[in-house]
Amino acid sequence: MVASQLAAVLSKLQSLYSDHASVVSMNLFVALLCASIVIGHLLEENRWMNESITALVIGLFTGVVILLTSGGKSSRLLVFSEDLFFIYLLPPIIFNAGFSVKKKQFFRNFITIMLFGAVGTLISCTIISLGVIKFFKEMDIGTLDVGDFVAIGAIFAATDSVCTLQVLNQDETPLLYSLVFGEGVVNDATSVVLFNAIQSFDLTNSSPGIALEFIGKFLYLFLSSTLLGVAVGLVSAYIIKTLYFGRHSTDREFALMMLMAYLSYIMAELFYLSGILTVFFCGIVMSHYTWHNVTESSRITSKHAFATLSFVAEIFIFLYVGMDALDIETWSFVNDRPGTSIMVSSVLLLLVMAGRAAFVFPLSFLTNLAHKSPSEKISFRQQIIIWWSGLMRGAVSMALAYNQFTKGGHTETRVNAIMITSTITVVLFSTVVFGLLTKPLIRFLIPHPTVTTSMLSGTSSPKSAMTPFLGSARESFDDSPRGAQRPGSIRALLTTPTHTVHYYWRKFDNAFMRPVFGGRGFVPFVPGSPTERSEHNLSQLH
Repeated sequence: MVASQLAAVLSKLQSLYSDHASVVSMNLFVALLCASIVIGHLLEENRWMNESITALVIGLFTGVVILLTSGGKSSRLLVFSEDLFFIYLLPPIIFNAGFSVKKKQFFRNFITIMLFGAVGTLISCTIISLGVIKFFKEMDIGTLDVGDFVAIGAIFAATDSVCTLQVLNQDETPLLYSLVFGEGVVNDATSVVLFNAIQSFDLTNSSPGIALEFIGKFLYLFLSSTLLGVAVGLVSAYIIKTLYFGRHSTDREFALMMLMAYLSYIMAELFYLSGILTVFFCGIVMSHYTWHNVTESSRITSKHAFATLSFVAEIFIFLYVGMDALDIETWSFVNDRPGTSIMVSSVLLLLVMAGRAAFVFPLSFLTNLAHKSPSEKISFRQQIIIWWSGLMRGAVSMALAYNQFTKGGHTETRVNAIMITSTITVVLFSTVVFGLLTKPLIRFLIPHPTVTTSMLSGTSSPKSAMTPFLGSARESFDDSPRGAQRPGSIRALLTTPTHTVHYYWRKFDNAFMRPVFGGRGFVPFVPGSPTERSEHNLSQLH
């Protein structure tokens, strides 16, 4: 009896100690997040550094301190979890990417973006997979099956172009920014879809039938995920437009927007689809319809809230990756042969560079053949920037590697430990070294960037709380050049811009979609606060 009571007391004390340790860890982590933001702000004008690298370095330094204070037992405040990454951190980043994108630029370059993001990722995955099959077998690192080799291709085909996007300006170089941004999002989605498709198949017995089934599965995941995101976005727009939540509470309509966005991601995971694709296209649809159906105060709130959540999630990820790089448990497996891990990392880096080059330059050449206007073609200098922007690997690669080669965040075999340490090395090296050189490279290749006016139907409106990266009103409706005349010769016909898919979509959108789901110019003004109501009434009197 006494023994059982003593055990219960000890169990309770252990639970209290564990809870207190968790609180201490969270306090330290939040303090590190604040430090990353402050130091990143102070280094904002630095030619080399950016917030991603800053958070990574702070994470590494913190990991060293924890490793020393714990006597070499641990370097982390939190245990890595794929669920934490995919369920809580990734959705706000991807949703804000879709919500804040300049849709006209994205869809005018949609074919090129899909070529780079989808077809290019498949090419890169194939080259990396074939390369690791050839080199890893000669290096004798351990037993890996065909599924592991293909999974490695998908893991290292996932790019992280955050460093490049922090340097590029979408108003100064709209074509380049659109291609790098769009390809980065589609690439992440394609890599995850490809990875999920690989895990659902037994690739040890390969055959033409299995290959066709695999391609069918990939296309099904891609299309179904996209359609689900569009559907949830349209439902949110219809509900808010019909019920006018803003008449009584702007908090409710913003809360509904946020929850519907997250619901799209969770539904995709529920049906084993790609949550990244779903929430990205949900963000695009919400910015096109739902955002215009809410009150002015909700528009301002939603813009800044989504951007802030995305910003904090990105800093969190890089900070954690820095600490996780010194995980003593993983490195203990390879401490007897550290050269093997270095050799594997070097091979992976070379394959990443080769796989990237194998599709950027050929696909750019094909894209240039299809474009008539010189301003719409991708110059060789821009191709180098696009190639460079995709060399960095980040949190998606880390999360997929942990998913493939660990169980519960722990490695069990030496070959799995080698793959984890190699992934960490590639992520750190590519982010720090390639990331540090990104700004000087872009300044060297594009020393005096100018606004590519031919890519815009009008002058760019300044960023404001009213239009979060959505462009001017003219951008939404007009897609043809003003003052365009009928070409008088074959040469003039070949060089005259033609209507794009965007133009015909606008006609369909204005005739059928916006009357039902709302959007710019299709919903009445609904002030969302007493101040807005009084200002609106005064403006009507004047």
